[in-house]
Amino acid sequence: MIPGIHGICSGCARTLASPSAFERKDFRKPLAGVSFAQKLVKFVYSIAITSQKGGVGKTTVAINLAHAFARAGVRTMLVDVDPQGSVGLSLTRQSRVLPGFYDFLDDPAIPVDKLIVPTRLATFSLIAAGQASNYETGGAMSGSHLARTRSFLRAVASRGFEMCILDTAAGLFGVTSDVIASSDAIVIPQQAEPLGVRSVPKMLEGLNRIRILNPRMKVLGVLLTMIQHDLAESREAGLALRQLLPEEMTLQTTIPRDGIFVRASAKGLPVGIMDDGAGAQAVFDSLRLEIEAKIEKSKSYT
Repeated sequence: MIPGIHGICSGCARTLASPSAFERKDFRKPLAGVSFAQKLVKFVYSIAITSQKGGVGKTTVAINLAHAFARAGVRTMLVDVDPQGSVGLSLTRQSRVLPGFYDFLDDPAIPVDKLIVPTRLATFSLIAAGQASNYETGGAMSGSHLARTRSFLRAVASRGFEMCILDTAAGLFGVTSDVIASSDAIVIPQQAEPLGVRSVPKMLEGLNRIRILNPRMKVLGVLLTMIQHDLAESREAGLALRQLLPEEMTLQTTIPRDGIFVRASAKGLPVGIMDDGAGAQAVFDSLRLEIEAKIEKSKSYT
């Protein structure tokens, strides 16, 4: 057990793990015999990949989870919401000159069509962070761009996309707060190290505040990343996190620390496209299936 975290903010965790009144009221069983993509056809389901601190693998998770959904036939949009442009730098060397999400926030006259970058996979597209230069992390007040962020997601839905994965900047303030307050759900990558685990209670407190603006937001779970199964401290950190949170608040899939993610980023590729990426791709396929099951349990389909 990692000292200093046991029992901290258990109330926050229970609140976030419990379905909102909206979810309880509208719960229905998933339609039998219907694919996940077919169930999403009438709207875009948005998932923000977010964390209190940087360096936990948010961008790696966002890129490879989006690719996993696209491989499964779900029309998927990956959006770089981090002003540092991490997704763009990982997947396209043109990201520095591409218009993107922050330009949409700045200029209501910019249509989302001008921002979409297609990939070789027909079901997978991305939108870069953009060229607007006045967005440092936390540089805008929370709520300042809530309306434009929601307008952006409506525009993505109107183009026929079924899943939107948003890679956010670290922290729960500024535009990141507005993105979370606009999203259907969040995934929280958390590095399996003692210091990382200690940041979880503060993260949960912040999410509870944001949920006031978005009662429908579902926490799909905390995702353990950079797991080193041969290192006792890493295993203990993962166990401590699972003991700290309700079972439904932690995803069963874990992301290992593996050099293939660095090599894939250097080549501008999702890990599954690498010659030796089958094992890593299987991890993200497992994560996709786990997330699909959680969405189907909490979302009504008509």
